[in-house]
Amino acid sequence: MPRINSPAELEAFREGLLSQRDPNKPCITLCSGSACHASGSAEVGARIEEEVRKQGLSEEVIIRKTGCHGFCERGPIVVIHPEGICYFQVKAEDVPDIISRTIKEKQIVDRLLYEDPDTSEKIIYESEIPFYKNQERLVFGSNGNIDPKSIDDYLAIGGYAALARALEWGPEKVVEEIKKSNLRGRGGGGFPAGRKWEGSRNAPEEIKYVIVNADEGDPGAYMDRSLLEGNPHAILEGLTIGAWAIGSHEGYIYVRQEYPLAVENITIAIEKAEEYGLLGKNILGSGFDFTVKVHRGAGAFVCGESTALMTALEGRAGEPRPKYIRSNIKGLWERPSVLNNVETWANVPLIINKGADWFTQFGTERSKGTKIFSLVGKITNTGLVEVPMGTTLRDIIYKIGGGIPGGKRFKAVQTGGPSGGCLPEELLDLQVGFDELTQAGSMMGSGGMIVMDEDTCMVDVARYFLDFLTDESCGKCVPCREGMRQMLKILTNITQGKGKEGDIQLLEELAEVTSEASLCALGKSAPNPLLSTLRHFREEYEAHIKEKRCPALSCKELIAYYIDPEKCKACMICLRKCPADAIEGGKKLIHVIDQKKCTKCGTCFESCPPRFSAVRKISGEPVPPPIPEEQRTIAGKSKEK
Repeated sequence: MPRINSPAELEAFREGLLSQRDPNKPCITLCSGSACHASGSAEVGARIEEEVRKQGLSEEVIIRKTGCHGFCERGPIVVIHPEGICYFQVKAEDVPDIISRTIKEKQIVDRLLYEDPDTSEKIIYESEIPFYKNQERLVFGSNGNIDPKSIDDYLAIGGYAALARALEWGPEKVVEEIKKSNLRGRGGGGFPAGRKWEGSRNAPEEIKYVIVNADEGDPGAYMDRSLLEGNPHAILEGLTIGAWAIGSHEGYIYVRQEYPLAVENITIAIEKAEEYGLLGKNILGSGFDFTVKVHRGAGAFVCGESTALMTALEGRAGEPRPKYIRSNIKGLWERPSVLNNVETWANVPLIINKGADWFTQFGTERSKGTKIFSLVGKITNTGLVEVPMGTTLRDIIYKIGGGIPGGKRFKAVQTGGPSGGCLPEELLDLQVGFDELTQAGSMMGSGGMIVMDEDTCMVDVARYFLDFLTDESCGKCVPCREGMRQMLKILTNITQGKGKEGDIQLLEELAEVTSEASLCALGKSAPNPLLSTLRHFREEYEAHIKEKRCPALSCKELIAYYIDPEKCKACMICLRKCPADAIEGGKKLIHVIDQKKCTKCGTCFESCPPRFSAVRKISGEPVPPPIPEEQRTIAGKSKEK
């Protein structure tokens, strides 16, 4: 491949690529992100290649292994272009049918289509599936169309045109356009990117750095990983534009060690960009030099905090340091450093290509553009969703997420990762934006969104996140280290029925001190799960403490299982499945749970057939006394199967 030496050569090369590509040629795209790999995508891909070759279609069909398509609940996903026919949960044995019927005969394989859960209608095209139809996939949309290992695929959809334009504009105009767009950092802080860039550009130091924060450690969140895996050149292009804007010649991508596919794809992307003259020396003949290095983090959650990340990049233990001066003025090695997360950098080429005015048409007054969320938990459609800022929680959860499975009632949604807050049903119509979520007692964070149903104990949720954050605290400052430890101890006692009067007030005092006095954002935001659940679900805390009762029937120490003698059919299913041998009974004998042996694992509750529903879960009330054996016969009834 000859080096591309100017914007004109780049456009000529792009035109040559497009002239060689027939848009009407059948193209099979297969989701090959980490989530689909876990459900067999690699085997499906190998079978597609084998079957295309076997049926003599190698010259007639394009096979493209893409990044994450977003609908992770239904992977592996195959989309056939140009029609946009979408198949879900594809297995290797389904491939011959796809090739022979859909590719050769233009017929649909019905069993692999999406079925609307409300109408049972089979939907053929990806664009008409509610999960996709109700999104605005500006940043994430290209993930399903390009091979992340192919720079030509990225160039064919307009890749690096924004870089060429930025080099022609000059740094000042680039900074002004980013400022005008009001792009705010997608990593959680929401600080305006343009102002951050301007500060570094105006700093007197000659040596400056740009950094990609891909240290995504929130439980259940994988937006940044999927972007790095599926569209690495978009992040590289945004990073290079940022470097040009502030006068930096060296960039870093700080990525988690647990993301091997992301590391592989971004490393290939860097090598290809250097080979094409889009990174390295004299980029596109502009005289601008810029190199990028990948740094693998060791997996410390605190390294998502900017100063801790920079400390780790310097080769030291990843601990935060005081921000007497902002890191865009004095950051990595005490030099001006612009650090943004993956999604923020991926937005930059869009803004330069389409303009700030185009970008600001999406979103609210103070939160512009779109946001990618990881929608997980008690939700019908789990996956990655991208919506305009200002979309309501209700629309995300019900229109895109498909609502709560199993006929359960929605209880809360937790946004913003472990340091975010839990929002109740009455706030479902809240618009999603940086300021709106903060005012409601939560935060945007990097984009985690965990949905909870009626069976979720909010006290235990607060305990879970405090437990996670206590483990992840670096321990450098006392308020964070000891404050969280004490809050966790009190919350644990409450969930075990050991709570006492005054615990709630003590928790509130500890939360205030921890958030005010901690050194970094981890400690300052750590009390959010506790404070938001106290704000919206205080009655659950009081029930745990005063009545020794868990309203959600979730906390193990506060519940008990017993078998209703009026409903037991002596089917012996629970007896056979009980791992603790705590159930007594037999043919035609009403079963009884020995409370001394019962470990409260819930196996009996889960295994009892719904048509019987004989096993009950109770909290805060005495377990009925066991039935004498002579009264346990189910008179006149044979064993029901």
